[in-house]
Amino acid sequence: MLVTIFGIGGYYLLSSLGSDSIRLASYPNADAVMQEITIESIENNQYKSMELTETTDVSRQVNTQKMLVAGGCFWCVESDLEKLSGVIEAVSGYADGSTENPTYGNYIAGGHREVVEVTFNPAVVSFEEILIYTMKHTDPTDDDGSFGDRGNYYSTAFYYETDAEKEIIASLIAEVEQEGPYDKSLAIDVLKKPAFWKAEDYHQDYYSGTVSKLKYKYYRSASGRDTFIEKYWGDDTSASLSWRTIVVNHDSAPWVDFVKPTDNELKESLTAIQYKVTQKNGTERSFSNAYWDTHEAGIYVDVVSGEPLFSSTHKFDSGTGWPSFTRPIDFNYVTEHDDYLLLQKRTEVRSSIANSHLGHIFPDAPKELGGIRYCMNSASLRFVIKADMQAEGYGDFLYLFE
Repeated sequence: MLVTIFGIGGYYLLSSLGSDSIRLASYPNADAVMQEITIESIENNQYKSMELTETTDVSRQVNTQKMLVAGGCFWCVESDLEKLSGVIEAVSGYADGSTENPTYGNYIAGGHREVVEVTFNPAVVSFEEILIYTMKHTDPTDDDGSFGDRGNYYSTAFYYETDAEKEIIASLIAEVEQEGPYDKSLAIDVLKKPAFWKAEDYHQDYYSGTVSKLKYKYYRSASGRDTFIEKYWGDDTSASLSWRTIVVNHDSAPWVDFVKPTDNELKESLTAIQYKVTQKNGTERSFSNAYWDTHEAGIYVDVVSGEPLFSSTHKFDSGTGWPSFTRPIDFNYVTEHDDYLLLQKRTEVRSSIANSHLGHIFPDAPKELGGIRYCMNSASLRFVIKADMQAEGYGDFLYLFE
């Protein structure tokens, strides 16, 4: 007897053909899949690809880093940063003053500024990306405060510990001055990282408190912060800069001047499953695809165009049987789209150049890995081992393994 498995939002309806029996099984971490299997294989527990487990990281120990940023009211900065994948914790506090153990009642008199200490996983989000995200969520052109809060203790500041971090900040500011949307010059203070003093407990997670969240919503709306963000960035509030493109030093790189083949040509050049996934938004079987258990160092590129997409440095074992990543190499290298194909809203991921269907995003990765899982199809990808990257035109991405 045959059954058909219909995947809808992680729930699988097993309906037997020629029978009235229906069985519902829940696999909340699975991507959509539609397969035909024998009822005997289910009853005998032979169809292992459906035995999905909770997302876990078994590949490496997570290392974290800390940094300081300031962008006006720390309630708002903390709230925004805690939504960024890769940020493990954002803590409101005070810095930059001349006194010790400042409080909300005296930090201004001590010359302090409202700041947020960010604990993050650098394998998921970078120092620069956190700066970009902070910049997009404040007014970096105001040298004497932030929105309705006036005075230097509310102005934007980026802090560094090393010369390398100082250079990253300087380069970013220069780039945004030249390419960015603002009609005034940036006024971001660039400062050596000082001692950080944690603010009182009632300031932490102020945006989500039972009572304080109502005050927070009113304050944020009245401040004009969101109106300002919408004016200059619109919907582009991610940790990337849209004007950046894939930079290469080799004119022979396979994705340079890529022109998508015709549909008939793609049918000829791709395997049946590669065509089905990349061109028809299909989904391959879990646990029986090329890269779900690949652990070698290298990058994953679009099987159609060769454009770089994902790195082994961001890959983790999700227990789902599909290649899973915490992020793409760069957020500009992929595009995201609302997908209602299975009646429930999901976020589809496609390559930015070839427009190949790659997979979907799910919010079920461990918090220390950023909480976001890019669940990709091996059929959409080609793996380039690290040793071959230079020869194949991907030498610019060897920095990922430094």
